[in-house]
Amino acid sequence: MENAVAIKRWQDQLILLLGLWQFITPWVFGYGIPSQLAWNAFVTGAVMAALAAFDLYKTYFWAVVLNLLVGVWVAVSPWVLARAEQITVPQEAMWNNLIVGAAVAVLALWEMRTDPELRTHWPGAAHP
Repeated sequence: MENAVAIKRWQDQLILLLGLWQFITPWVFGYGIPSQLAWNAFVTGAVMAALAAFDLYKTYFWAVVLNLLVGVWVAVSPWVLARAEQITVPQEAMWNNLIVGAAVAVLALWEMRTDPELRTHWPGAAHP
């Protein structure tokens, strides 16, 4: 049974790793610390990792939805921050955020559509 749970929750394991990666990117890519870009990476990385770790313990629909929304924010945040803060975002930060954010969003959607515990929460799905 444990193996089935580990296999079922592989998306959360990847999201946890992506969240940890996002958290350390200011040091990896040399963002200015403190900066809006660095704080965004710290906060979003910590939230993604914490939600994924929490979801590995027990699956909650709201936690997966929140990770989906954080993933979308991470993907678009370099452009939003660049416009709002009048800053230049390095190319590696743009690509990193786009890839990490899109991956987290896709993994969260995938989990929502394939996990039997989560599938019942979709509109039109039969509730137990």
